[in-house]
Order: sequence, then C-alpha cells, then structure tokens
Amino acid sequence: MAEPNLIPPGGVIPYLTIPSRGGQAAVEFYRAAFGAEELFRNLAEDGERLMHSRLLINGGLIMLSDEFPEYGNEADVVPRGFALHLQVDDADDWWGRALLAGGVPVMPLADQFWGDRYGRLMDPFGHCWSIASPIKA
Repeated sequence: MAEPNLIPPGGVIPYLTIPSRGGQAAVEFYRAAFGAEELFRNLAEDGERLMHSRLLINGGLIMLSDEFPEYGNEADVVPRGFALHLQVDDADDWWGRALLAGGVPVMPLADQFWGDRYGRLMDPFGHCWSIASPIKA
C-alpha cells in the first residue's frame, strides 16, 4: 500500500507501540471499535510484524507499530497518565462498539457534571481511551 502524503504539518499525532506482535490485531480492533480507516500499512521483512500503520479515527490521525526491541522500540511499560480522547457525536454508540470489539471499561460511561456523557476504557493492547459527547437534552 503506497503511503499517501496525508500528514498535516504541525500538530501532534499519537504513535502507539503494540506488544506481542499484536499490531495487525490492533488495527482490526480499532476498525471494529472506532471505525478506523487504515491509510497505510508496512510489514517488516518477516512478513508478520507491523512496521508501521497510519489510521484515521474520528477525523484524526494515529500511528502504530509492533514493538521492535532490536531498534529500542519496546512496549514493556504499561502506558499511564494519559488517554486517547474521542469527542464523538454519540458516546453510547461508540462505547457499545468498543465494548463489543473487546474494550474493557475503566470508568463507566455516564453523564458527568461538566456536561458530557463520558467514560474510559482499556483496549486489548494496554492503551486507555476516553469517549465523550455532550449530554443529550
């Protein structure tokens, strides 16, 4: 798959390292859970490990790869202190898809005092996601 030049200048793009040769499974999870569109995929020479993938999720870019310890790219530390946030049109719909795909609730989806319906879940690869939409009147 030829890599299109769709990376805008500036900004911040999360880059996830996926443990245990789970990169290709992660792409499938993000498709099922968050409607991800894969824009680019490059496999390593072994034909199994995912060297690089670029996804479009909810209008934003995210990149990921399998871990490559031989290049200093390891996923042995559980990410803490951040979540990948999805501000969406219908939090209940996105939440339900993510759970059906294998996400595990960390903070149940509920109406919050700041005006959003919000929850947090862990994906099967150790990354935390928050999902929110304005509370419907």
